[in-house]
Amino acid sequence: MSTLSTYREIKADILGRIQAQEWPLGSRLPAETELAAHYGSARATVSRAMRELADDGIVERRRKTGTRVRLSPVRQARFGIPIVRSEIEEAGAVYRYALVRSQVVVPPDFLRARMSLPEKAEVRHVVCMHFADGNPYQFEDRWISLLAVPDARTADFTEISPNEWLVRQVPFTRAEISFSAADATEQQAQHLDCNPGDALFCIERQTEWETRAVTFVRMVYRRGHRMTTRY
Repeated sequence: MSTLSTYREIKADILGRIQAQEWPLGSRLPAETELAAHYGSARATVSRAMRELADDGIVERRRKTGTRVRLSPVRQARFGIPIVRSEIEEAGAVYRYALVRSQVVVPPDFLRARMSLPEKAEVRHVVCMHFADGNPYQFEDRWISLLAVPDARTADFTEISPNEWLVRQVPFTRAEISFSAADATEQQAQHLDCNPGDALFCIERQTEWETRAVTFVRMVYRRGHRMTTRY
């Protein structure tokens, strides 16, 4: 019996034993109660370690058959929600934000269906621009559910972007992200200094808190934008 007090220590030990082939690919791991006794820790601590190993794609947990080492460990790319200001400043550029327009409206049909909003719901619609060293960087077109975030009704988006405000104010439990090439609209072309119809990189993201949609945003980037992620 060993005594490991934190889930991080237990996670590291289990991972080390898997890598050392003590538990080879496809093998079943001991039950959490057995591991808790082995490590001299609470079962909840072991459970958290196992949950993180499952999230990392190392093991697979099933209610009736227990936990097994994955035959093909999964590498998962994880996307946080970046603050555009930080993204630009970390690249060594000077950030500037500009509000284009903002209003409280009844959502259009496509948005009400997408966000599962009731018929009389209202949303805050904010359109804004982000600049890097004075050059257009991102055109942000965002809808915020006032059912999920009532404080957004009176939030002042003249000095702070809705992206920055939401990241700092509202947690999320689920996000759906889509990447595509989109033809620039007349409005986007005007703000991004390109021609209407130019193919631009577009990200659409919807975030939720528990079962309630918080916001849907379409972010369109200047021509030549490159997105890099590491995992």
